[in-house]
Amino acid sequence: MPRRIGLFGGTFDPPHVGHLVTAVNVRHALRLDVVVLMVANVPWQKERSRRITPAEDRYDLVEAAVADVDGLVAGRTEIDHGGASYTAETLRTLGEANPDAEFFTIVGDDAAAGFTTWDRYREVAERSSLVVVDRPGESVAVPAEFEWLRVEVPHLEVSSTDLRARFTDGRPLDYLITEPVLDVIRKRELYGAML
Repeated sequence: MPRRIGLFGGTFDPPHVGHLVTAVNVRHALRLDVVVLMVANVPWQKERSRRITPAEDRYDLVEAAVADVDGLVAGRTEIDHGGASYTAETLRTLGEANPDAEFFTIVGDDAAAGFTTWDRYREVAERSSLVVVDRPGESVAVPAEFEWLRVEVPHLEVSSTDLRARFTDGRPLDYLITEPVLDVIRKRELYGAML
């Protein structure tokens, strides 16, 4: 039986409990062997909108976040590839390394709604099953030309944007970011952390 691999890509700047809740719930619902939280090297959709934390730091944060979570791993394929990060290219690379695997591209509602703006989005749909994460009681509108698997996960109002602001203004981060992630942030003084 082919290995079932979930690809959950993102900037993860920083990774938070919402990312982990999504990954573990999708893994369970679809019976995936592993979910790779793939750290974008250069997130082309965000790079001009704000300063992005260096990819190696974001990778180390994700690695700290998933270290003790069964079935979740940090991915650095896009960092090692260099340049802008595109899911189609990542799936091609992972497919070459895992020729018998079945891939599942996991996206949130915003990413699913804008799927047709992705570079080589048809290739993404050919190389993987598309998974959209729904909030309880709400179905996301997705491009109808593709088949989507839907997984409902608990709704948590957590955003990396808000978390970065919390570091600067001193609001609590308790239960929003795991302690191992906070440890890396403190040691490297990321996000202006003075914790």
